[in-house]
Amino acid sequence: MARDSSRSAKAQRHLTIVIKLGTSSIVSESTHQPLLAILSSIVETVVQLRQDGHRVVLVSSGAIGVGMRRMGVKDRGKTLAGVQALAAIGQGRLIALWDQLFTQLEQPIAQVLLTRGEVSDRTRYLNACNTLAELLSMGVVPIVNENDTVSVSEIKFGDNDTLSAITAAMIHADYLFLMTDVDCLYTANPRKDPAAQPVPVVADVAVIRQSVSVKSSGSALGTGGMETKLIAAELASGAGVTTVITNSKTPAHISTIIAYNLLHPPDAPAPASAGDTSRPLHTVFLPKPSPLADRKWWILHGLHSAGTIVVDEGAHRALSRRESGGRLLPAGVLAVQGTFASQQAVSIVVRRRRSGEHHDHLRRSASEVMAAPTPGEYTPDLIPGTPSSSHAPSAMALQHRIAALNGASPTSPGEPEKEETGEEWEEIEVGKGLSNYNSWEIDRVKGLKSSQIEGVLGYADSEHVAGNITLRVLA
Repeated sequence: MARDSSRSAKAQRHLTIVIKLGTSSIVSESTHQPLLAILSSIVETVVQLRQDGHRVVLVSSGAIGVGMRRMGVKDRGKTLAGVQALAAIGQGRLIALWDQLFTQLEQPIAQVLLTRGEVSDRTRYLNACNTLAELLSMGVVPIVNENDTVSVSEIKFGDNDTLSAITAAMIHADYLFLMTDVDCLYTANPRKDPAAQPVPVVADVAVIRQSVSVKSSGSALGTGGMETKLIAAELASGAGVTTVITNSKTPAHISTIIAYNLLHPPDAPAPASAGDTSRPLHTVFLPKPSPLADRKWWILHGLHSAGTIVVDEGAHRALSRRESGGRLLPAGVLAVQGTFASQQAVSIVVRRRRSGEHHDHLRRSASEVMAAPTPGEYTPDLIPGTPSSSHAPSAMALQHRIAALNGASPTSPGEPEKEETGEEWEEIEVGKGLSNYNSWEIDRVKGLKSSQIEGVLGYADSEHVAGNITLRVLA
């Protein structure tokens, strides 16, 4: 009896829900006419969710498709200006259509157009978060889309699957529904492979990628496919959002899916099987048990990288420790790629031996040789068999020490040993952070001690070349 009461109370919990609709879900691929039946069903579903006490955000594509219909053209064109012009023509007509449909049920809506520029700037990002929160508190349904009229390739979200995941993180959503033209994630393309099996629950996106085929590129109008939905699910899961893939032709299933998962938690020890006839067909991606804090998630997924800092394995291990504070010392830097200014976002890439070659624990990287047991300045005194010295060794001397310890001839800082082929090394993006110096300055001090920064640059704003570093979880 107590358990039933608990479930009933949980079922009554008010949720925050993001529903993402792709272009092919709301615009005919052949005629470019809006699919009014589906649009009307979506509106009825959203209004019903609102009446049930839930807060709802729509992420709607379709502006370019509607613009194509208005201008009587058959394809998007190849120029950026042409696509942006079609988006400008279609966006007003699309939001007007949504407003007409929602007005019939007396539901107010608001248009929110975002670009990577807004998300990448911390102040504008927080303003957008506050605006969305205020709209939801007013009982309004925000309709979010990328502002294609001003976005360029370097700062585009890429597709609205990614935008919907970012939106879900911004408002701390409980659910993200990715509405598509199939019922769920399958082990293969069900249109081509009759043996394809539905995947009911996904606990780890990285693992499921190894066992399913996602080779679909989306429709002629849309930009996404199943792979972009896996990316979105991974982003949303990292923010603590439960993500669902289901068919856009049956939007009424959204309420059914929510009710089913509240009564049958997908993370229970014995989740329902795909053959459960009471279970509406869908794939649910479980949220991470320990989601990233807001600012860390924003740094990792909201910021656009202006360049790259390549680090060695020792620096990566040091950054993985909680006591590092997400700060990178120059000693672990191997290379700098791209041109960026101080305080811009940079990707952190680790150069490491390829899989299967990590068993060589005796090798020591520059950052490990120079690392102190507690946070702070690197010191060479940790090198076994070398006398303590209060004098900082030169970078060349350190390379000789490292080479001697590893049984190899000395090489230039940041380069693999000469006798090894480049095929034994790989570079893996492991995170993102904010640079404390510009790219030229970091390139000059890479591999050095922090105490040497001022002597090389003439000043030292920080002993760390980058901070606020948030790491991804590697397989």
